[in-house]
Amino acid sequence: MSFSTHVLDAVAGRPAAGVRVRLEDAGGRVLAEGRTDGDGRIKGWDTAGAGVHRVVFDTGGYLAETFYPEVVIAFTVTDPAQHHHVPLLLSPYAYSTYRGS
Repeated sequence: MSFSTHVLDAVAGRPAAGVRVRLEDAGGRVLAEGRTDGDGRIKGWDTAGAGVHRVVFDTGGYLAETFYPEVVIAFTVTDPAQHHHVPLLLSPYAYSTYRGS
């Protein structure tokens, strides 16, 4: 499976650079981890396997004050040959995500 994400800071109106992100399998095993780049992106994580995965965003480490210190998004991979893009739009008291392309 190929995975990417893009984190946007909705309050500042710009990409969220330096956010710690971790990709896990359903059992909690860490498949990949890193920080978003200057454009708020992580690109090109390649991991194997279908099934449920979780992407974990350390929002408390990025935002000085937040109701959500961590955002965990679970998603299902049915075709590991497809690319999976999971963006996060972030603010201190709300977040939104969708299946990107």
